[in-house]
Amino acid sequence: MTRRVISLTRRTNETNVAVTLDLDGTGIARVTTGIGFFEHMLAQLARHSGFDLDIHCDGDLDVDDHHTVEDVGITLGQAMAQALGDKAGIARFGYAYAPLDETLARAVVDISGRPYLVYEVANSRERIGNFAVEMAEHFWRSFAFNAGLTLHIAVLYGRNQHHILEAVFKATARALGAATRRSAGRSDIPSTKGVL
Repeated sequence: MTRRVISLTRRTNETNVAVTLDLDGTGIARVTTGIGFFEHMLAQLARHSGFDLDIHCDGDLDVDDHHTVEDVGITLGQAMAQALGDKAGIARFGYAYAPLDETLARAVVDISGRPYLVYEVANSRERIGNFAVEMAEHFWRSFAFNAGLTLHIAVLYGRNQHHILEAVFKATARALGAATRRSAGRSDIPSTKGVL
């Protein structure tokens, strides 16, 4: 079976992003962005989805982290859309819950071709290291809209902001892993429309 591997670059006056995504990997992450907490979250995304991620971004961190986080989300989303191709044989839907100590997060994904994000996550502090907490939502929006996903993320409860965002990334990773998996014995498009 053909491996679903895509390499993309995106260069602007604000960032230079290179992404290689292997949907049929083993959860290996090689990530450099200059934003420690963001790298930690992308490593969680790789590990818990089973995707291999190789991401390098040189961004204008002297301004802030916005352009780096956004452009990584855009490029990774575009890579996923290309890696999925016509989406024949995939499960399409995925969901997962992830606890982390006092926190419980839920993620539900539909690889629908109709981009949408519902993000119900409270921000109890502004920053974790040099990562602006509000950028987590922006990352998922940039990713979902460029990948063509309907993505619902919610934290049912939690207090520690690190735990909250890590549980979000873990739950979303597991949901994405489930949705992108090939269904045994299926080669059709998982839609009554015949296209996604």
